[in-house]
Amino acid sequence: MKARRSLLKGFGGYLPDRIVTNDELASRLETSDEWIRARTGIAQRHRAGPEDTAVSMAAHAGRQALEYANASADDVDAIIVATSTPDQAFPSTAVRVQAELGITGGFGFDIAAACSGFIFALSTADALIRSGQARSALVIGSEVYSRILDPDDRSTFVLFGDGAGAVFLQATEESGTQGIVSTHMHSDGRYGDLLYVDGAIGQSEKSAHLKMQGRDVFRHAVAKLSSSVDEVLAANGLKYEDVAWLVPHQANLRIIDGVARKLQLPPERVVITVDRHANTSAASIPLALNEAVRDGRIRSGDLVLMEALGGGLTWGSALARI
Repeated sequence: MKARRSLLKGFGGYLPDRIVTNDELASRLETSDEWIRARTGIAQRHRAGPEDTAVSMAAHAGRQALEYANASADDVDAIIVATSTPDQAFPSTAVRVQAELGITGGFGFDIAAACSGFIFALSTADALIRSGQARSALVIGSEVYSRILDPDDRSTFVLFGDGAGAVFLQATEESGTQGIVSTHMHSDGRYGDLLYVDGAIGQSEKSAHLKMQGRDVFRHAVAKLSSSVDEVLAANGLKYEDVAWLVPHQANLRIIDGVARKLQLPPERVVITVDRHANTSAASIPLALNEAVRDGRIRSGDLVLMEALGGGLTWGSALARI
């Protein structure tokens, strides 16, 4: 029996209509456009409107990915949604998306790994396809972080945006090099208090807000993402120069620049959306990938490296040939 691989056949994304600039935030917080740009590279972010939900945004992105792949609802075996901001405790965002897209077969579930969620979901979908449990999978990152941010906390409120991104994977047993090459996941719960949400269902009447020790998270991000880059390349006998594109989690431009320097990749080979999208957590990598594929930067045959770190702490990488 031939070995199965997961091909990336479809790409999609959704961003809410409302754009919030740094100047708008500066009008109510003790901050400035210059301060935010200098420390993060962020100029603006999209914020969900009353009609935007984790489900609706995920469905938009998923529908686009299926259309790109010329696939229909009947072609979907699995839906995996990475989100830390679901609309409900249950049922999962994935099964709500299943209903929205008119998919009546297969199965769906959510993964919560914060900003690493898309890497974890992609890895899980790839494993399902390689094992034969699914012939295809819709992998989506969808986040409404504006609903868990403290509007008075300058250190976090300026960093995050809302949105959703998706890819559609299909199995192949044909010879070739395209598809997901390998994925690598890690977590270390000892650092869970560096980035977390201070609440849960039934725990208190107050709103749950994201809390972050920014300096410590930054330090871990640089070290762990660098080691993750080395890990995925070593696992496949590759060198830095073999990578055509870096599509990183879009948290902070300084972190992205640091990883790109390690890869010896010039800025024009790194997909950057953090300036316009801010940190959309599990949605950031698929949103960036969708943008770069659709505008022609990433082409068929390109080797793409994706990496992310999030609350948990969780981190991981994925290597794919488009």
